[in-house]
Amino acid sequence: MSFERRRSGAVNGKLKSGGTCYILSVKHCLGNKGPIAEFSRWPKIFWRKLKASSHKDLGDRMKQNRINQNVETQPASDVDKGKKRRKTSSAPTSETSNACQVDWGNLHYDVILHIFQYLPLVDRAYASSVCRTWNEVFHMPELWRRFEFELNQPATSYLKSTHPDLIQQIIKKHADHLQYVSFKVDSSTESAEAACDILSQLVNCSIKTLGLISTARPSFMNLSKSRFVSALTVVFVNSKSLSSIKIDDTPVDDPSLKVLVANNSDTLKLLKMSSCPHVSPAGILCVADQCYGLRELALNYYLLSDELLLALSSEKHVHLEHLRIDVVSENPGQTQFHSIKKSSWDALVRHSPKVNIVMYFFLYEEEFDPFFRDETPVTHIYFGRAVSKEMLGRIGMNCPRLIELVVCANGLQPLDDELIRIAERCKNLTAMGLGECEVSCSAFVEFVKMCGGRLTQLSIMEEVLIPDQKYNLEQIHWEVSKYLGRVWFPDMMPTW
Repeated sequence: MSFERRRSGAVNGKLKSGGTCYILSVKHCLGNKGPIAEFSRWPKIFWRKLKASSHKDLGDRMKQNRINQNVETQPASDVDKGKKRRKTSSAPTSETSNACQVDWGNLHYDVILHIFQYLPLVDRAYASSVCRTWNEVFHMPELWRRFEFELNQPATSYLKSTHPDLIQQIIKKHADHLQYVSFKVDSSTESAEAACDILSQLVNCSIKTLGLISTARPSFMNLSKSRFVSALTVVFVNSKSLSSIKIDDTPVDDPSLKVLVANNSDTLKLLKMSSCPHVSPAGILCVADQCYGLRELALNYYLLSDELLLALSSEKHVHLEHLRIDVVSENPGQTQFHSIKKSSWDALVRHSPKVNIVMYFFLYEEEFDPFFRDETPVTHIYFGRAVSKEMLGRIGMNCPRLIELVVCANGLQPLDDELIRIAERCKNLTAMGLGECEVSCSAFVEFVKMCGGRLTQLSIMEEVLIPDQKYNLEQIHWEVSKYLGRVWFPDMMPTW
């Protein structure tokens, strides 16, 4: 993106004589066609955007004008009564026309800024070439506080990418305005390297939210750890006010987390760092020990420890609102999972009674043994792979705080008893999803009857329900709808 300052008498006949025109060339969206060729469409676009915010003002002016016209046509005195009133011309006067016109160049900054906030970046760039006022608004800090850098390689992704010229202009002119920044990269190493190059240049930033998002693996994990950590610590050191960080699937390590804590411990409220293999339990414990304002935390199960839960339960720490735990195994039988003491869970719930504890399981059936043997205050459970009948029985016995349960697969063993137990013990359950499982129609109706109208979400595949002597698939629709208090149908597998 490049800027030129031109002294010109007119641009397509729209600018006043002797005016100064700031021309913004947006190569990544125009190609060789300049913005001037698009100038004629801007009054129409701006009128549509402006109509919602300025129609009241224009309406008042037009209403006042009609009142003035009516006053002029009223009889001047009682002597004129009975005389035929003079007809007024239906053609608008020059004053009326002027009152209805919008002086685009002299719109208030706040009005233009409000409109610009609803426009995509490309359209704002077009608009900035109209006049000096619009160009000045284009560079106002309020429009550059949020930006998402999209870094994709044409050979590996069909997604669009932020043009390099625009990136350089942002770093040069708006780096100190950026507050909410995210990087969306594809699976290529080149895109991850480009993200690191930008991070390393944000030395004068005051970023509050930072997100590194990989649309496909491995991306950042392909980089050397030293290269990535060096770029990331530039932001950690210079921002001083980071409150939200999402760095999943990255080679962040313990020393870089110490830098984060040293510079942002008073402001950090959210940290998401699942699938970060270079971080140890001691590294995440350092964050919990010093960031007393931390409210949301997402991590892998191997980083979870009794010490971490006790640190999050200290008197100095604010109430934790959301704890997400990913329990993942890539190779069956090669990962050993530890157990968490019931006393540690209890301490966390006593300190943060409203905390949501979310667990995502991607395990093989033989790896579930350490989980839910004692009472666990988990609120949301998602099984991405097949789970055993025994495991679901434990959930019914030891998860009294359960709010949502999603089971993608179970096998050919009916889950009648397990569902009934869950309905009996999990009094807060409001959402249930069942995929490749089997449940008799009678047991399912009994489950819904016990839960009642508190089930706000009920997603059950039609193949899950097994007809029995009491209900068939047609009858179950009416029975379930009766107990839910709303119309309900089972989900159907798409035929394509």
